[in-house]
Parts: sequence; C-alpha cells; structure tokens
Amino acid sequence: MITEIAILDVKKGQEKSFENTFKEAQKIISSMNGYISHSLQKCLENNSRYLLRVEWETLEDHTIGFRESSEYKQWKELLHHYYEPFPTVEHYGKNL
Repeated sequence: MITEIAILDVKKGQEKSFENTFKEAQKIISSMNGYISHSLQKCLENNSRYLLRVEWETLEDHTIGFRESSEYKQWKELLHHYYEPFPTVEHYGKNL
C-alpha cells in the first residue's frame, strides 16, 4: 500500500466551490482500480489550504492506472483550475 499526499492551495474566495466540486470528483477517484481510501482535510491556520490523502494498493495504480485514464481527464477538468500554485504530489510507502 502507498499513500499519496498533496497540499492543495485553492484560490482565495473559491474554497466553498472547490469543496462542493470535490464531492463530485471524489466519486471518480474512488471508482479506480487500486483505490483504497481517501480523505480531504481543511487547514486550521490557512482557510484556503487542504490536505488530500489517498491510499492506493500500488504506486502504479495512481501514476499509471489513474493518471493515464480518461477518468483523470474528468478529475482535471473539475479540480485543477482551483489550484494556485499547482500542488506537488508525493508518495509514501515504507513504514519505519
């Protein structure tokens, strides 16, 4: 299992719209092969920042299975215009 982590900085004033759109977009990601679970949390200190955490069975389930799919194109159309700057996505796997 791997964990995808993304810090999402949403354009100021678009937070509510982003949250509503994410409710729709989460149906896309949760339908993908290798998807286990996800959570979206709002930052307490910065009203426009969110933490997205997605659990995948393998790294390739995210980087190939999801990112190279037609469903990812829908995800991008729904969400990517909200971000400024565009988020860095990192993957974590080995428990120490």
